[in-house]
Amino acid sequence: MLFLDELPEFDRKVLEVLREPLESGHIVIARARDRVRFPARFQLVAAMNPCPCGYLGEPTGRCRCSTEQIQRYRNKLSGPLLDRIDLHLTVAREATALNPGPQTGDDTASAAFLVAQARELQQKRQGCANAFLDLPGLRQHCALLPADETWLETACERLTLSLRAAHRLLKVARTLADLEQVEAIGRHHLAEALQYRPSSN
Repeated sequence: MLFLDELPEFDRKVLEVLREPLESGHIVIARARDRVRFPARFQLVAAMNPCPCGYLGEPTGRCRCSTEQIQRYRNKLSGPLLDRIDLHLTVAREATALNPGPQTGDDTASAAFLVAQARELQQKRQGCANAFLDLPGLRQHCALLPADETWLETACERLTLSLRAAHRLLKVARTLADLEQVEAIGRHHLAEALQYRPSSN
């Protein structure tokens, strides 16, 4: 696990080096006439503010960042790097509550159980987690109905997603179906997976 807080504050050259291991699970170091290949498979978790001051979107209206400042801040991350991050989530600021009400949704133990079930299903079906499917495996285990395939292609074109992003989106949709323990990827799995990908616009 590699956690990077304040992602845009890292040097862009450092972040770009992550692209190779995120894609292949290996890193190659070349010195003079020697090349050494090391295993480097990790899970990347990163966090960033919505703008330089961190208050964009808050109902208080505290953000004073200009459109240019926000764009410059976000442009510190390249499209190819963002393509390799499967889930992009926006987390709202928590309200200040000294006695918060009961939480809704699955607790940690229930979620862990569903994840373990899904991983076991993937191992039995294809011998690896969905994240590690190659192109032939993707075609075999992430097949869609023709109407859903057309729908997804149209959505990817509209959002200007790259082919790499579309392949990663399919893997996420396959995982969502596995969490429900259903055999086929449905339209609602694709729609949910799309919500986790930012547009390149």
